[in-house]
Amino acid sequence: MTMEADRHGLEHEEDDKGGASDEHSAHVGTYVLGLALATLLTIASFWVAKTHLIYDPGIPMALATLAVAQMGIHLVFFLHLTTAPDNTNNILALAFGLLIVGLVIFGSVWIMGHLNHNLMPMPQLMQMQR
Repeated sequence: MTMEADRHGLEHEEDDKGGASDEHSAHVGTYVLGLALATLLTIASFWVAKTHLIYDPGIPMALATLAVAQMGIHLVFFLHLTTAPDNTNNILALAFGLLIVGLVIFGSVWIMGHLNHNLMPMPQLMQMQR
């Protein structure tokens, strides 16, 4: 038996006995890093909403940027979405879901805008009913 195979067997024995493996501590480390980054972005968004250091019309864009960054943190650190070949289906499913949500929101706003433009004003509508 080679030295590397023997070492590999010992690692599995330690894992079976309840010892902490390097892989487990690496996963916990990524979760802790993700939690720290998500907390930092949350605090930053509250700061942006309350501060007067940012130009007032720019606050919604700053909050949207922080929200997108936080979604990215959640996708990478908690849902483990990477560019690895085995995650291709997950990325495609996420992209399709975002497309459908975007179409529903854009379509709803478009329909409501056209209804608002094309419908009769409420006072005229009420007079027609009398």
